[in-house]
Amino acid sequence: MSTVFIALQANEDTRPIIEAIEIDNPNATVNRQPAMVKIDAPNRLVIRKETIEEQIGRSFDLQELHINLITLGGNVSEDDDSLTLSWAE
Repeated sequence: MSTVFIALQANEDTRPIIEAIEIDNPNATVNRQPAMVKIDAPNRLVIRKETIEEQIGRSFDLQELHINLITLGGNVSEDDDSLTLSWAE
């Protein structure tokens, strides 16, 4: 099993995004630090536009993630509706 991760700045803009990631990835581990939040998941992490929109109450473009993105680990697969981090097996 390999771990994938994403780290985002810790601020009010990312709070609902992090909540959405937690909803869609119940096996993920969220590590909150003063300046960032790192989310680790075994094998795969999916970030869904629809879930983020439900949390923030407005339309969301997944490209907005890049504003607060610090780093990530895993192969990235992205379309208009989701961003998936995984390792090829």
